[in-house]
Amino acid sequence: MANRNWLCVLYFLPHYSCSGISLLLTLCKSTNPKRHSFAPLSSDYLQPRSGPLTIELYQGSVTQPDPSTHCFDLVTCIELIEHLHLEEVERFTEVLFGFMAPSNVIVSTPNADYNPLLPGLVGFRHHDHKFEWSRKEFQLWALRLCDLFGYIVSFTGVGSPADSHTNVGFCSQIAVFNRDPSRQDSALQCRSREEPTVYRLLYSVVYPSLSDNNILQRTLVNEVLCRAELIKRSWLSGEWVAKTAPEPFMQGSSVCVSLLDVWACPRVRSLCGTLRRFTEALMGELRVELTPARQAIIMPADEEEEEEVEEDEDAEAAGTKWTATTATEDWDAEMPHNSNSNLPDFHDA
Repeated sequence: MANRNWLCVLYFLPHYSCSGISLLLTLCKSTNPKRHSFAPLSSDYLQPRSGPLTIELYQGSVTQPDPSTHCFDLVTCIELIEHLHLEEVERFTEVLFGFMAPSNVIVSTPNADYNPLLPGLVGFRHHDHKFEWSRKEFQLWALRLCDLFGYIVSFTGVGSPADSHTNVGFCSQIAVFNRDPSRQDSALQCRSREEPTVYRLLYSVVYPSLSDNNILQRTLVNEVLCRAELIKRSWLSGEWVAKTAPEPFMQGSSVCVSLLDVWACPRVRSLCGTLRRFTEALMGELRVELTPARQAIIMPADEEEEEEVEEDEDAEAAGTKWTATTATEDWDAEMPHNSNSNLPDFHDA
């Protein structure tokens, strides 16, 4: 696959563990790389995932084994094999099912039986396709692999034909392989993953998650302030309903909202786990003002006071000069991993 122009031809999803999930993508040469499309979205920071996620993008040949590909739960090969010569398909299957030996494999490829329904199609669907298998050819290939490597396969697809052509099958056919637990040769020992020696790292990104104490703290404070603001407005408008938590009360020009009322929020509970961790997390937090007894949050009673605070923050930001530079992507440079902070871990017992 040295000269193919295909992006993300393989996806690897490893075992779930206490250290989270890693996603390794391998691809062939691409003339228009868009590696940063794997970067987190704004929503990923607003609602961080609970566990860590790391995405790594590699470049390498699917016909060459690499020690970094051991012990993955899932490998998907989407519209890949038809771009290989048949002798390359043989080497690829040896690498995939024999060397990588994942627990599950998904392979998709065009269904040649469907081609007569595609208007104006002459030959294969793409100029780079080396072959296109019928359903019978694809299924014979898949069943042979099951016998050789100890898998069970089921067949499905995407792109159903019209009712009058149901005999041709799906537009794209899919084989789903699962390890056969009854086969002794399928119970391979999971080898520890090693650093890549054949593939080349192009891009690496760590997604925001609550396992990062900085992100956990910021997310918790946001939820606390949002909940306290809702309680304050409900009480000021006379819509607050007495519950087990103490009623809000005025302190000067501010409204004091009970921590117990905020703690009743399910989202806040899920972030902290215990009331003790909840109160400890708010102590010393600059954005949260507590009463001297540390039993309530002090919230501005009127919007004017809040607007003055926002204006002060805007004025401070206006005094800071920001510069932006346009950088040329360097695919040979490896992206460094973000380091975790040393803030207290609220997940500890």
